[in-house]
Amino acid sequence: MSSESLRIVVVGHVDHGKSTVIGRLLYDTHALPEGTVDKVKRIAKETGKPFEYAYLLDAFEEEQKQGITIDTTQLQFQSGKREYVIIDAPGHKEFLKNMISGASNAEAAFLIVDAKRGVEEQTKRHAYILKLLGIEQIYVLVNKMDLVDYQEARFNEVRQELDTFLASLGLQAAGYLPISAYYGENLLGKSAKLAWYKGKSFIDTLDHIEAKEGMEKRGLRFAIQDVFKFDQRRIIAGRIESGTLKAGDEVVIYPSGRKTVVENFAYWADRDQTASAQAGQSVGVTFQDEFFNHRGDVITLAKDTQQPFVKNIVQTNLFWMGKTPLEKGKSYKLKIATQEVIAKVAEIVKVIDSSTLSEVTDAERVHLNDVAEVVFQTEQPVVFDFFGEHHETGRFVLIDGYDVAGGGTITENYQGDAELSGTIFSAGEENYQLNLFDRYAFTGGGKIEAAEHDGNYQLGSALPLTGAGYHYPTDFAVLLEGQNTLLKVADGRFSEVANLSEDLTAKTLVNTRGFKLNITSPTELADYLNEQEVINDKNKAAFYQKWLDFSAFHQIAIDDL
Repeated sequence: MSSESLRIVVVGHVDHGKSTVIGRLLYDTHALPEGTVDKVKRIAKETGKPFEYAYLLDAFEEEQKQGITIDTTQLQFQSGKREYVIIDAPGHKEFLKNMISGASNAEAAFLIVDAKRGVEEQTKRHAYILKLLGIEQIYVLVNKMDLVDYQEARFNEVRQELDTFLASLGLQAAGYLPISAYYGENLLGKSAKLAWYKGKSFIDTLDHIEAKEGMEKRGLRFAIQDVFKFDQRRIIAGRIESGTLKAGDEVVIYPSGRKTVVENFAYWADRDQTASAQAGQSVGVTFQDEFFNHRGDVITLAKDTQQPFVKNIVQTNLFWMGKTPLEKGKSYKLKIATQEVIAKVAEIVKVIDSSTLSEVTDAERVHLNDVAEVVFQTEQPVVFDFFGEHHETGRFVLIDGYDVAGGGTITENYQGDAELSGTIFSAGEENYQLNLFDRYAFTGGGKIEAAEHDGNYQLGSALPLTGAGYHYPTDFAVLLEGQNTLLKVADGRFSEVANLSEDLTAKTLVNTRGFKLNITSPTELADYLNEQEVINDKNKAAFYQKWLDFSAFHQIAIDDL
């Protein structure tokens, strides 16, 4: 046996035989725990039902009575080549969100289609969700060939129908296999009843799928979780999601793009001392350069050719689970790895209704259990990858208030032409989203709301320094500490983009929301960055009170008492 293991997900329309496929496979490969078959036979007898291989998967008697799989089950078996983990994803539409979580780590997918019934509602929905998950290797099992007398013509009809639909999603099946799971035809070996089929059996197909390289062999993705300070050391702590990190490695810290070198790994006891770590390990490291780092920053190796994207616009594949619909123009908290940013719904490209599979291309909302392609504009640049390349930096969750309301993956770059909304400072290809000129107003009910100002200002542009509820001096600088950048304003114009480490002085500093920073010297700036580096829920309020002055350049209007 090879130590190599492959994770696959099996999906299909309810009653197309998905559970029978997996149950028969586990039965034929002797992967079932001792006594399982006897237990299922006993339950079948007690309920007056005939024995079904599908029941082998339904671990709970309640599920067997309902006749549907209601959760995601992971099962292991082995062939002569390697071990497999099968993710049995639910087929009933009420449990699609369980499928999303279960299938997210699969390297290949098998889509089950009933040869007699053909492509149905959930077949299409599951194909779409596989696209959302970024699973590239999709095989189709045309099951229940015994119900169509093993006819090649019917197999080809189903294949043509599904090929057409997959093409509309930009997908292409890696292969089509005719099978009869109940009778074991074309599962572990070629079937005489399918003599016209010249391809591989199911198990041979599995064995020929190439597993992706181990996470430790991929490019480094080290998401910063916290920054700790001991003595004179600044220890950067987090989990290595992929790749390997060693002392002496030159790294890049995003979103700023700053480079430094790993000095050593922190440890509590001598026995824990190490000079390297790899995917799956949580570590603390020190760097040669004294950069100010933040939770959410992502560290990569400088030598890697594939670096993450750093953008304010993110196109996502979304599954919505919120109590209230996701709305265009509304802002949510977007979380990718350890990053947390405010993200506004800039565009809803299209929505697939979970009940009818109808496609809406001009939607203003995404409802419960719908899947959609949604474009977000984030207040600060986010660091991300495509899901198929790096799972942890390629998937996200959305927070609405205090609830996890949605999640999904990033599988492509935004190709649309929607303009960035809000206040944008542009310098060449770089865009910086700010909230300098927003209007804050008390609207009654105990709430203060901000009305966003729209405007795009290029280098040299005159700025609206006085407006409803705000007034700025003619000379100041906007501090973008996460990007190691200052945006300078001189004589009322956007004048320069400066490197923070090279230019630590400015007459007046403000943050991206236009709050004056109580910083008057390089020493105070260093103190501010040091304290921000270790900010948490307990000290956040005190930090804001110390360093931020809202009333210096803003006042709150009263619209309604």
